[in-house]
Amino acid sequence: MSFTVIIPARLASTRLPGKPLADIHGLPMIVHVARRAALSQASQVVVATDADEVRTACARHGVRTVMTRPDHASGSDRLAEACEQLGLDGQDLVVNVQGDEPLIAPELINACAAMLQARPDCVMSTVAHALEQAADFTNPNVVKVVLDAAGRALYFSRAPIPWWRDGSVDGKAVPHAITPLRHVGLYAYHAGFLRRFPTLEASPLEQIEALEQLRVLWHGERIAVHVSAALPGPGVDTPQDLERVRDLLKARPCL
Repeated sequence: MSFTVIIPARLASTRLPGKPLADIHGLPMIVHVARRAALSQASQVVVATDADEVRTACARHGVRTVMTRPDHASGSDRLAEACEQLGLDGQDLVVNVQGDEPLIAPELINACAAMLQARPDCVMSTVAHALEQAADFTNPNVVKVVLDAAGRALYFSRAPIPWWRDGSVDGKAVPHAITPLRHVGLYAYHAGFLRRFPTLEASPLEQIEALEQLRVLWHGERIAVHVSAALPGPGVDTPQDLERVRDLLKARPCL
């Protein structure tokens, strides 16, 4: 299996300005992400950015970059341009690793790529894991996904899905027949579909939920979902997340 990892990185984060360059034990976060991705089976790992500061930081640590336009509406749009610059063939596999995942498991990257390679009925693949905390199930910042019988995504939502109408008796929770799944923002695509994605009309559901992957389902395409037994490492969205990751890497530098 051969695939390319592309890591989109922009500086315009509202909750954590300059996030890709945030220092984690002497290295910018984006370098940590690239090094984790390089431990996967990827044939190449490339950071796609619109910021000279990110390019400079990556070059300092031997991480390859491509410079993309600053006006992209989404990470997928940025990846599409990167595919063009890299000269990828339409059937080449591309894995989108988020630039704020310094603890991403290389095995999870491999599994996401392998899932798409094994599913010619799907244009994308992604990852989910079982949700165990009730607070996460009702948290709109935690994206949920429900699957069909073939392991393809039926819907993604910030709402608690599937919602069991008869989920309690006399105020006590009743065991659910289906374990809710949390969506992990890791995606694999064929380069040809990535280039086509920006030409697809945005979906009203995508705009309501603020979930870009709903555009794919809206247009009748299918997304295969790898359900991981292991929970992924925490990502970084806030200053508190950054401190948590620093503590984890300090305690377990081999992560």
